[in-house]
Amino acid sequence: MRKHILIVGGGYVGMYAARGLRKLIRSGEASVTVVDPRGYMTYQPFLAEAVGGSIEPRHVAAPLGQVLKGVRVLTGRVTRVDHGERTAEFQPPQGPARTIPYDIVVMAAGSITRALPIPGLAEHAVGFKTIGEAVHLRNHVLAQLAAAASTDDEGVRRRALTFVVVGGGFAGVEALAEMQGLADEALRYHDGIEPGDLSWTLVEANNGILPELHGNLGRWTVDALCKRGVDVRLGARLTSAAGGAAVLSDGTELDAGTLVWAAGGRPSPLAAASGLPVDRIGRITATEYLTVAGVADAFAAGDGAAVPDLTRPGEFTAPNAQHAVRQGKLLGRNLVAYVRGQRLRAYRHAYLGSVAGLGHRQGVAQVHRIKLTGFLGWLAHRVYHLGWVPTARNKAAVLADWTLASLFRRGTVRLEAIEHADEDFRQALAAERPGPLGAGQPGGEVHRPPAA
Repeated sequence: MRKHILIVGGGYVGMYAARGLRKLIRSGEASVTVVDPRGYMTYQPFLAEAVGGSIEPRHVAAPLGQVLKGVRVLTGRVTRVDHGERTAEFQPPQGPARTIPYDIVVMAAGSITRALPIPGLAEHAVGFKTIGEAVHLRNHVLAQLAAAASTDDEGVRRRALTFVVVGGGFAGVEALAEMQGLADEALRYHDGIEPGDLSWTLVEANNGILPELHGNLGRWTVDALCKRGVDVRLGARLTSAAGGAAVLSDGTELDAGTLVWAAGGRPSPLAAASGLPVDRIGRITATEYLTVAGVADAFAAGDGAAVPDLTRPGEFTAPNAQHAVRQGKLLGRNLVAYVRGQRLRAYRHAYLGSVAGLGHRQGVAQVHRIKLTGFLGWLAHRVYHLGWVPTARNKAAVLADWTLASLFRRGTVRLEAIEHADEDFRQALAAERPGPLGAGQPGGEVHRPPAA
């Protein structure tokens, strides 16, 4: 009997699992459907370089329909899973919701931004997890510099040139570093603003940054950022962002024109709402075979699943791309084996290390016991991540972007208008003179400027 496999989420796990199924499954054995809200997989380690302008944002996205030929890809959200009935409620971007029946479900919805009940956070901060947020942040930084160069008000200028990033993990550190690199480049075209006029603050609640790296590399990164004028506040928390003022637990108050929230993520709420077993933080309880513990016909992996780490008994695999990609690949093979009634393979992957780019051709890298800093760390960061970019086309595009960035100065044009593309049109309509019939309507008079 042909099985229908539903994969909820098209990120690392979902995309790689579906690719494996497409290659290994025989005709007539199973059909595969992937549901994802955006319809593309984002290679998140390069989001920071998209902010800095070294990589075009679209080059860090792999369209699922293009990558997964032969797989049904639906754009929209799964809002509820009833595994007892083997159904999922699907909400497309337009039109009514509908029910999707399945035989086997793969929960790969990943994680969402971890938000805290901090006053003003929702109104004044921007996250850093999606391509849209990366594009917005790039435009915003450039717009702040232009605003500072165009005002005589010292308070407005100071606020526009104050940048605060909350979160000392990879996302926060890399975002701040690339934002600073972008700003340094853009200052060439703004007379009257010097690099020292800009205020950069990194806020981290723990006593160190980049926790997945060796402590020496974290300390080296702090020193490198401080030498570039970044105020690194360890052991501090953001307590308020009301009115755009970033108030820290150590009493510091910064009137920040740019506030980036990169303080980690939490499992997708869909996991807890699915009726499947979850742990205390909302991750689906999985086995080493990537099946859902105690549940037939259900699999889970990635950030939203608690997968035992067989290389470190008693612990779970970390929520990072290194595990998600490998779990997705194994998941594809295990799903084929499951359909055929064969033995499943356990997931086992020893931690290889991590890399981080710091802009300005600086980086840090740890590969087993090898530790690299500065230019070598930056080079290791690029080589490692280029190898994991999902398609040959994306690899070539990223290489082309890097080549152009090495030959020419990075572009500093801001395109914030694309975020409100209808604004000019609406202003034009509002400027029309009222009359019995509006301009451009059938029978109406179109107002034209007088002839010269």
